Amino acid sequence: MKLEKMDAFFAARLDGYDRHMMTEIEGAEEFYPYTASLLPPERGARVLDLGCGTGLELAYYFALNPGASVVGIDLSPAMLAALRRKFSDRKIELICGSYFEVPFGANRFDAAVSVESLHHFTAAQKLELYKKLKTALTGSGHFVLTDYFAQSEEAERFYFSELERLKGEQGLTEDALYHYDTPLTAEHEMELLKSAGFSAVRIMRSWENTYTILAR
Repeated sequence: MKLEKMDAFFAARLDGYDRHMMTEIEGAEEFYPYTASLLPPERGARVLDLGCGTGLELAYYFALNPGASVVGIDLSPAMLAALRRKFSDRKIELICGSYFEVPFGANRFDAAVSVESLHHFTAAQKLELYKKLKTALTGSGHFVLTDYFAQSEEAERFYFSELERLKGEQGLTEDALYHYDTPLTAEHEMELLKSAGFSAVRIMRSWENTYTILAR
C-alpha cells in the first residue's frame, strides 16, 4: 500500500466521493442527518466544521437551520470548491489548511462538528486540538464528533504500528499528513476530550464502527 498525502488523496477521489461516503459506509444515511440534528437550531448559530470535505453533514444542517453561520476547515482545495458550489447562498467561510494549525479564536462558536475526519491522527495531536477547540467554544457550546473508532486497544495499536512500518518502508517524512486510518477506541477518544477540559462527554449513538460522541 502506497501512502498518499491527505490533500492529494481526497482530490484524486472527488468524483464519486459523496456517493461513496453515503453508500459504502455503514449507517451513513443515518449518521449524517443525526449529527446535523445535534447542532444548534437557532438562527445565526455559529458552527465550526473540522474536516468539512464536501459538506455532507452541512447539507442536512442547512436544511434544519438555513440561517446558521459556518466556518469550514479542510486540507483539500478541491473538496472546498465542491462545497462552495453546493452552498453559495449560505453564510459559510471556508479555510484551506490543517485544523491543527489554523487558529480558532476564543468564545467564537456555539458548536463544532467533525464527521469521519479525525480517525487519521494521534492522541497527542488530538489532545492539543481539543484544547484549542474548547477555548473556541462559548461557555454553553458543544462538540459533535461522528467518526470511525477501533473496536479494541489491540486494533488501535496495530493501526499505528502499521502506519509507522509503511512510512519507514517508503521513506516518508514525519512532518506531512498521510491518508491512513489510525482510529482510537471510543473510550480513549472520550478520555482525550475530558483531558482537554470538556466536562460532559458521552456516546449518543453508534452504527457498526462509527459512533457519535457529544462533548459539552
